[in-house]
Amino acid sequence: MKRALIGGIGNVLLGDDGVGPYLVRLLEAGYRFGDDVEIADLGTPALDLTHRIVGLHSLILVDSVAGEDAEPGTVLLYRKQDLLHQAPAQRLDPHSPALAECLLSAELLGAMPENVLLVGIVGGNYAPGCALTPAVQRSLESAMAAVIKELVDLGFETEKKFVSDPPDIWWSEEPDICRAASNI
Repeated sequence: MKRALIGGIGNVLLGDDGVGPYLVRLLEAGYRFGDDVEIADLGTPALDLTHRIVGLHSLILVDSVAGEDAEPGTVLLYRKQDLLHQAPAQRLDPHSPALAECLLSAELLGAMPENVLLVGIVGGNYAPGCALTPAVQRSLESAMAAVIKELVDLGFETEKKFVSDPPDIWWSEEPDICRAASNI
């Protein structure tokens, strides 16, 4: 059975870095997916991401990215070949996802996803705090559209809900958590 994973990557307590988890919560609230599609907040994975992707048909990740010349809020799409052509970099901190390394590990196991898409949203502020910058907030619709288009193009069932559920974005609704995080 072909399966897909939509995963949000990022730290929700570091501003725009939390856009991945934020967006997957919006997708859960606004869409229905077939049983063959899993949606997950992956947090800040390292090589442990490998066990989540082994054997998948399709992997769609949403994460904040650095845009060389792009303005904050720009949506950039990276395919598997784009991600694999970048040599695995030295990880500078425990929060940097090891995506290329995980894909290479899955390939060594003979179980790399056939389709991989990283929906990258150029961030503008990574300071402690829970709020997304206005530029990143404005990009959410186009980033969600890219995820949905990819699923539809790959033949996965998606349906927009007539009335969206309230998104479970607890960190943006709990200002005390954000204030405490910014004081760390």
